[in-house]
Amino acid sequence: MFAGVSPKLTFIMGIVSGVAAVSLAGFVLAVSYGLSGNIPGVKQPVGTSAPTATVGAPVPNQPAGPPANVTITVKPDDHIRGDASAPITLVEYSDLECPFCKSFHPGMRQLMQEYAGKVKWVYRHFPLSFHVNAQKEAEAAECAGKLGGNEKFWAYIDKIFERTTSNGTGFALDALVPLAKELDLNDARFKTCLDTGEFTAHVQQDLQEGVDFGVNGTPTTFVNGQPVEGAVPYEQLKAVVDSLLK
Repeated sequence: MFAGVSPKLTFIMGIVSGVAAVSLAGFVLAVSYGLSGNIPGVKQPVGTSAPTATVGAPVPNQPAGPPANVTITVKPDDHIRGDASAPITLVEYSDLECPFCKSFHPGMRQLMQEYAGKVKWVYRHFPLSFHVNAQKEAEAAECAGKLGGNEKFWAYIDKIFERTTSNGTGFALDALVPLAKELDLNDARFKTCLDTGEFTAHVQQDLQEGVDFGVNGTPTTFVNGQPVEGAVPYEQLKAVVDSLLK
């Protein structure tokens, strides 16, 4: 599975895969009860905004997962956070309404701070069909990037992850334009961009490329081509990066 990868990285990736596999059973049970994350007979805490499980949200009828090593090229229209010349590239396929992506996002931001100049983060869209608002939210983020550049793109997705309650409709579609205005973007131009579907095809292209790479759930992050599936704990993600820097 990990041919051509150093023994140390193979061990680390084995741990990551094992954690995701153990978590999968619980997630499948949640899915069987309506993708709500709530299991009958178990009282859910009030006010929680994201689960602590490490497995990602799955795509139905997809293969088992990405291969052990994938060649992913950073594209001119990719959104990059961090130094574009950094030696470690993390390409994340994510869904703005995915609760696991929401819980994973702060760890990615922490990684960027701790490894400034050593890692770069590429964000790509993977809106799941059962998260009905995710496609339009992804398009909105692209509109923010068009009007305000890379900085506004990242600010926009940061705010959505901060505010959404996830699971499909956690961030209302009628709040997309006000959020743009809050970020000092021209709300009229933003609304036109969103309403005309200017970035519909772009978001779907990201999704299809993810499928082609073997992505079958969110978040899926490729660290220099090595797949890390699910919202793994920060320390595990950090260990993968550390092994590549040595």
